[in-house]
Parts: sequence; structure tokens; C-alpha cells
Amino acid sequence: MHEFVDRLAGRGGVLGAVDQALQEEFETRLVESSTLAVRVAYSVLRQREDAEDVAQEAFARAYRSFAQLRDRERFRAWLVRMTWRLAINRWRADRRRSSRELAHAEGVAPGPTTEEMVDCRRRAEGLWRAIDALPEKLRIVIVLSSIEGHDISEVAALLRLPPGTVKSRLFLARQRLKEKLQWIR
Repeated sequence: MHEFVDRLAGRGGVLGAVDQALQEEFETRLVESSTLAVRVAYSVLRQREDAEDVAQEAFARAYRSFAQLRDRERFRAWLVRMTWRLAINRWRADRRRSSRELAHAEGVAPGPTTEEMVDCRRRAEGLWRAIDALPEKLRIVIVLSSIEGHDISEVAALLRLPPGTVKSRLFLARQRLKEKLQWIR
């Protein structure tokens, strides 16, 4: 972990001025939250390498802005939101790039696929489109709870919300997904 922080501090000289106590506090909080950031990014991107890249970028941004964070007890929630936004941005950029590449290679027929693979992919894409269509406050709750496997109290602690609010948002998210995904059977 020290190597990561040292690499961050070495870039541009701006981070080298961060005082030692602040750096140690950041390291401690980062160790506690590092796997969480990767899991959040993976839940969006579904690619391990991309998730690690996004988590690394989130760590770098968190390090640069850590001194300005007013409530350091909210570090995990702050890191989750930052990672979530970066992952969504990466996913959107990848999707746009894929669309451009597909349009460019339109004359090339894709390789043979089985009917099962097509159906499975269609369902997965439909599910993720439905999740992406949810408002952010519902989307983050459904991802943390249903995909990441956090219980209500953990999600409430991560997002600094009352457990009742988390339950309500989770219920609303599931209802909206149910409505959008009725075609899947």
C-alpha cells in the first residue's frame, strides 16, 4: 500500500506536501475500503481489469482530495460514489466506442453464435439496461445490496442513510425492475 501512496505523492509534486498524519489516515482508510472499490467498479463494468483500473483512478482522486474531505468518517461512502461514477463513465465510453467500431465494421459478419448464447446475452443486456435506467439513488442501493451482497445495515452505513430509507429505495428499485423486466421469463 505504501508503494501506491508513494507513487501518488510522486506525481506532479502537489501531493508531496500532504502531511504525514493525513497520509497515514488515508492509507488506513484505503486499506479498509480497497476491495469495496474494486467490487463496485466490477458490478458496473463486468471486467476485472477495467474494474481495477477504475478503482485505481478512484484511489488517486481520493488521495488528491482527501485533505478537503470534511467528514472523514464518510470516506467509504465517498469512495463508493466516486468509484461508481467513474465506472459508469468508463462503461458509457466503452459502449460508445463499441458502437463506433461496430458501425465501422458493418460489412463484416460476426462469427457463429448459438441461440442460447444470444438469448442469455439479450437477457443480461436487458437487465443491465434496466438497472442503468434507474435513478442513481435507487441504482446504487440495488447494486450494493443485490449484486454486491451487502445487507441493509451495511448499505445504510456506506451511504450514510437510515436503514428504513435503504429498505424503501430497495423496494422501489425492485418494483421498477420488475415492471421493466416482465418480458424476461
